[in-house]
Amino acid sequence: MTLHAPLILDIAGTALSDVDRRRLAHPLTGGLILFGRNWQSRAQLTDLCADVKSIRLDLLIAVDHEGGRVQRFRTDGFTHLPPMRAFGELWMQDGKGLPGSGAMKACEAATSAGFVLASELRACGVDFSFTPVLDLDHGESGVIGDRAFARDPRMVSLLARSLMQGLLQAGMANCGKHFPGHGAVKADSHVALPVDRRSLKAILADDALPYTWLGSVLTAVMPAHVIYSKVDDRPAGFSSRWVQEILRGQLGFDGVVCTDDLSMAAARQIGGRELSYTEAVLSALQAGCDLALLCNRSTVDGGAELDQVLDDLAEAQLKGRWVPDEASEERRLNLLPRTPARPWDELVRARDYMQALDRLP
Repeated sequence: MTLHAPLILDIAGTALSDVDRRRLAHPLTGGLILFGRNWQSRAQLTDLCADVKSIRLDLLIAVDHEGGRVQRFRTDGFTHLPPMRAFGELWMQDGKGLPGSGAMKACEAATSAGFVLASELRACGVDFSFTPVLDLDHGESGVIGDRAFARDPRMVSLLARSLMQGLLQAGMANCGKHFPGHGAVKADSHVALPVDRRSLKAILADDALPYTWLGSVLTAVMPAHVIYSKVDDRPAGFSSRWVQEILRGQLGFDGVVCTDDLSMAAARQIGGRELSYTEAVLSALQAGCDLALLCNRSTVDGGAELDQVLDDLAEAQLKGRWVPDEASEERRLNLLPRTPARPWDELVRARDYMQALDRLP
């Protein structure tokens, strides 16, 4: 009996095909990640999510929906959320000359953003968003850029905590990314493998501080597709040193560890060799990750690579090369909302929702 469903897969269109249904019903599939291509309207998204849940109620429906340039759904009533940098900029404003008033206003606005983000997604049946970004804005990374709140880890931590509070108010879990920090490297891990040559001490004293300070409220963490060469020669998501010794052991994190997209160019390289998708999934799970994301593969050759990974992972389980982790499965299930979502028509008339919209920068 499989006790662990670690794979988060994607689908090609705006409705489920028979092949999609088969993959989502597979006991090794733990969830679905949605993209812009899966969006047509609120009604269509709501129907799609309901269809997914009709297959298995425990499937996690997730999306990258941060605000700014990373927001998958932008029309048909969805609020255009600002990039996280907007909250850092609001923090630096000295509202009406009162000491700290800019910071308080920014934190309140971040809470409102989290509430709006989660409420709108949940009204359509989406369970979870991979947010907030905890990377520090060193001014080096184009792929992070205005997705980061600020350079100062104290500001990042307080603004992220505020946004997470808003998510929680709407019944949604959170995901801090990209551990231990992606903001200090120039290369875009979608297309290249960045290398950060700082010492462990330097990283823990700067970029990783939000993970230390937010450990009690983070429900999930996504490691970076970055090699921190003075710590390990493997990218963080494939590194038991980073995942088990540092994140879980030293920092005491006990929530979900979820890989970034393993279809990315940088994601499948260890020791200069490009891994197969199955090898990448197994390496991440063996390093201590609970969930493995395989994105944008359903659109290639009918998703044959996804079928191959499902078959290979099942075979690895049978042959003892991978052992399902019951604790990982419990952590995955903990990401599912525990409270009913408000329907859209009720949400947009609600006083708390309208007040939250007014507080956005």
